[in-house]
Order: sequence, then structure tokens, then C-alpha cells
Amino acid sequence: MENRVSCEPDAAEVLPQHKFDCGPLEAYLSQHLPGFGAQPEAKLTIAQYRSGQSNPTFYLQKGFQGYVLRKKPPGSLLPKAHKIDREFKVQKALFSIGFPVPKPLLYCSDASVIGTEFYVMEHVQGRIFRDITIPGVSPAERAAIYVAMIETLARLHSLNINSLQLEGYGISAGYCKRQVSTWTKQYRAAAHQDIPAMNQLSDWLMKNLPDNDNEENLIHGDFRLDNIIFHPKESRVIAVLDWELSTIGHPLSDLAHLSLFYFWPRTIPIVNQGSYFKENIGIPSMEELISIYCSCRGLNPILPNWNFFLALECFKMAGIAQGIYSRYLLGNSASENSFQFANFVQPMAETGLQLSKRTFRTTLSQIDTTRELFVQTRRGQEILTRVKHFMKQYILPAEKEVIEFYAQKENSVDQWKKPLVIDKLKEIAKADGLWNLFLPAVSGLSQVDYALIAEETGKCFFAPDVFNCQAPGYYII
Repeated sequence: MENRVSCEPDAAEVLPQHKFDCGPLEAYLSQHLPGFGAQPEAKLTIAQYRSGQSNPTFYLQKGFQGYVLRKKPPGSLLPKAHKIDREFKVQKALFSIGFPVPKPLLYCSDASVIGTEFYVMEHVQGRIFRDITIPGVSPAERAAIYVAMIETLARLHSLNINSLQLEGYGISAGYCKRQVSTWTKQYRAAAHQDIPAMNQLSDWLMKNLPDNDNEENLIHGDFRLDNIIFHPKESRVIAVLDWELSTIGHPLSDLAHLSLFYFWPRTIPIVNQGSYFKENIGIPSMEELISIYCSCRGLNPILPNWNFFLALECFKMAGIAQGIYSRYLLGNSASENSFQFANFVQPMAETGLQLSKRTFRTTLSQIDTTRELFVQTRRGQEILTRVKHFMKQYILPAEKEVIEFYAQKENSVDQWKKPLVIDKLKEIAKADGLWNLFLPAVSGLSQVDYALIAEETGKCFFAPDVFNCQAPGYYII
């Protein structure tokens, strides 16, 4: 195998327990994957993604072509886990209707090629945020990223599953009961010690199942920030990854899974939960995310059994952590830090028990969606104040004169000329530093800052021109 370190972020040399012979794979892809053999002289290089804890994922590079391969882990596996064929099937269905997933290219059930079945998909170039605080971006962009994420989840849950042709993909009736039962069995099959909180949480969930347990939605099962690829420059979702746990079931389980970071145990060193609201302005509150989600789907934001779904997701996460540690003990884990997950099970179970006792009240009237989503900088506030003063002192008093000028020139050869007062006002605005406000590099303003300024200048049709912020075109009276 060619084990060169890839320039792809998060990809490095293949772990010893996941190495396979590159020759048979290259031969198979050359025969079955269109375009793969376009550069026969180029060597196939393989690197392994270090993120993720389940199905090993690899970056393949053949000349200028990049691909992503997902396979089952080697060795003994838990029943019904690591269903690679299901991942490929759901991505193929979603890609066919334009939902943002990587294009699935090829599925191979022949384990003799690399030791397990696998599938190959297109490599999507974009941004993946491993840290929920999304450092290094403005508050406005941080908010936009979270909004794009929750809108994508709402879009997924709004799909008509009949049109996806996913017959037999999942049994909708009794989803919550099956989840409790399945994860209880998975946990017990992988448990390395007795944890009373897991048994207590399992019992509580089974005794408090929602009355309506017959929802029929396609759900992701592990929908969170680091399973999403965003556009390289825009706050737009271009691919949702890791469909291993997807099925037909209750959509609130996905929403609750996404919301878990608001309640993450402080003893688990994965998420810097403590002060992210204070230090990372722009991250929406849980209530705001729920508001956006429900608005997109036309739902009442008062969510029934919300404490149940939060507790269920804690139970699931504890079960997943136990499974990861079990694979570590077997020597076939996909991550180098999988040994740490033994310490995650009990805190997650205890958090689930705490959430099971909480009562949540979420209504649209309680949410001020401008509180954290759209925040001005201090400079933005200062410039807006000065623009308002300039509008009141100079622009609005000149409005009548400008309108009369254009009315008189309407049918003359001078109809495209500007009145002298505009040029005079432009000189004053430039001298006052109120110039090119729409250019962040010049003005130092954020998008939110300028949006509020544009709202103010929009009160007079020639005001943007005075600040040199006008759109290309002509005035129409």
C-alpha cells in the first residue's frame, strides 16, 4: 500500500489495524469506476481520516482525482452495526433529488478486494468545523452557519420518503421503543463494567415512551456540526456526511441529538461547553434553533416529550461511546483516542437522567431571535449613529431639491445628470469618514453592521450614492 501523507485536512497515514493491499483496490476501481484510470501513470495514494469513530474513512488520490472510501472495520462487530450498504443506498437516493450529500459512485460487496465491503463517493471540497464554537469567524458568520445547519435538518425531515424509493429502509411504527431496545442490547453486548445509571436510564425511557411513536421521516441519526461540509467561502451546506445511523423514524431524535451540546457533561473533554455563549457571540440558543426548525417545517414550537428525546440521545451517545471502547479493546478502532471513551458512558447516562426530570417550555413569544443571531459591533453602532445624524442634518433636507431637479430634467438631454447638491454631500460624507461603508476592509464593519446602515440609507433614494454605497444603475423616479 502507498502510505503517503495526504494534503487533505484531517487525513494522515493509514493506521496499522486498517491497512489493506492497494493493488487489488486500484485494479478494481480501474475496471469499475468510470474516469478512475484516466491517468494510468499516476500512483494511487491512500490516507486515513482521523476524525470519526465508526466506519474507517479514507482519502484516495489518483493523479488529479480525489475520492473518499468508506468501509467496515475489520474483525468482530456488533450485530446490525456498520451497514455500509445502507449508507450507500440512502446517499444515492438523496443525491438523486438534489439534497446535499457527496455523490455516491460505487459500492463493492466483494470482501476479497480490501478485506471488507466498501463504497466510494466523490470528494467534496469545503469547510468542516470540528469545534462547535467555530473560532476565527465573525459572529454574523457563526450565526449564519448554525442557521444553515438547522435549515438543512428541517429540509431533510420535510422530504417525502415515498419519493425517495427507500422501501424497507426502516420501520416507522414504534421507532422510539425500538431505539431504546436496540441501544440497550448494543450497550449490554459491549459493556466492560456495570454502570447503574445506564440501567436506570434504559428503564425510564421504556416507561416514558411518547404517545405518538409512529412518525415516518427520514432521519440522519448523527446530525451534528462536524458531520457537515460547508461551502469554502459561504455559510452554505454543501454536503451532509456519515449516514450510518440513518433510518425511518421520529425527527425530534435528530433535533435532540443536534441540541446535546447545550447539555454536554463538563467532565467529558470533547466540547468546551462552559462559556461558549459569552465568548462566542452569534451561536444561537437551543430555543432559537428550535424556533427556526419549527418555522421551516410549519410546526408548533412547543415540542412534546422534548425531555424524552434529549434523554434518549444521551442514552444513544453513551451506547456509542461504549461501542467505541469495545472496538478499542478488540484492536479495530478507527481512532487513536478511542480508549478515552470508557470514561464517557457514565457522565452521559447521568446527564440523560437529569434531563429526563426537566420540564421544557419553548414558545416563539419567549424568543428574541435578534439577541444573539444579529449582533452589531461597537464600531457598527458608532457608524450607524453618525449615519443617522448625517441623514437628518444633510440628506433629508435636500430630498425635495433633488426630486424637483429630476422632475425638471425628465425629458431633456440632461436627464442622467446629477444635481450639484449630491456632489457637495458626497464631499462632506467623505470628509466625515462615511465613505465606502459597504467594503469591510475599508470600513471595518461586519455584514450585520452594514445591513443596519443600509436599512437607514434606504430611507432616501439617493442616500447610498452620497456614501458611495450605491448599486450600479440609474435612478428611476
